[in-house]
Amino acid sequence: MGSSERQRELRRRRARKKKMTLIKAKAGKASASEKEVLAAKIRRMSPGANQQIEALGLK
Repeated sequence: MGSSERQRELRRRRARKKKMTLIKAKAGKASASEKEVLAAKIRRMSPGANQQIEALGLK
């Protein structure tokens, strides 16, 4: 049996949260060019990307 849409949604959400944790850790010690790369990854990954990018100081 396949998993329900809710289960897939939760799995995607948990994966995004895990990725954001890694990106936040890298953002503190990133150079300017690395910050641009991290911001691009956040934009691809998250619908509320602009708020998260500003909060991390990547912009």
